[in-house]
Amino acid sequence: MALGIKLLDYGDIELESSFLVLGRDCGRTRRVLTLGFLITGGPYPVVVDTGYRSNQIMESLGMRGLQFHENMIENQLAKHGVRMGDVRFVAHTHLHIDHAGKDDLFPMNTTVIINRKELEYSVSGLQHPQYPAPDIKHLVDRLHTKNALRLLDLEVTGMVELFPGVYFEAAGAHTEGSMNVHVHTAEGVATICGDVLYDIHDQLVEPFRQTQDAEPQTTGNHGLSKRAEKGAIKKLVNNARFLLPVHDRPCKVEGGVVTGRLQDSVPGPIVQSYPKRQWFPA
Repeated sequence: MALGIKLLDYGDIELESSFLVLGRDCGRTRRVLTLGFLITGGPYPVVVDTGYRSNQIMESLGMRGLQFHENMIENQLAKHGVRMGDVRFVAHTHLHIDHAGKDDLFPMNTTVIINRKELEYSVSGLQHPQYPAPDIKHLVDRLHTKNALRLLDLEVTGMVELFPGVYFEAAGAHTEGSMNVHVHTAEGVATICGDVLYDIHDQLVEPFRQTQDAEPQTTGNHGLSKRAEKGAIKKLVNNARFLLPVHDRPCKVEGGVVTGRLQDSVPGPIVQSYPKRQWFPA
């Protein structure tokens, strides 16, 4: 069975627009998805990111959580015939408030995988409100429980294989310890890229206020330099066939250009196509 990815809908968040795309609609509120991902077709189910703990906890960032019964992680997994105890690994692109809020619902024999630098960054205070205490304290409990936590050193090792077709790589953007998850599907590499991308259209399709050709726009929420952010985005579009951010629907990429959007699974049907770039000679 070929590897694939199912989207898990953990509910929505309302937040300020320029948080998502640098300088866009400052002061205006946007509503965005919060997704997780179920990797299927391997020797066991793997979940990437677990969403936010509760609607109330999002208020600590001045945001509004919109999570309902159907968005609970156990209900999302059940749609695909998976129980919480069936999940062998939970991997995190990073540990922000909306990505690691449900780890404590998994048994301790489900191993959580994170980049070591991200755990260090989560307690550095550099983006403190985005790393709520209950989430990080639970990971410390896992740190002291045999086989409950796996720490990667991606900046040193380079890409790491979980099992054939699933690989982890340092993202080099958003947070100091963010990582990408590459899944080799029958139609090409699908990369779960966390929050390196928030908004496919305004960062890649028609990059907000960018004048250079093929120059992406950054998010408004990152802990690294603009050069690092832009370089990390360019690396994504030049190395993956599909991109899966957490707060937007996936896209298909060909020749470094977004050519289509997908809905609930990757690979899957294209629900929106974009015209190919035209070059007009002088």
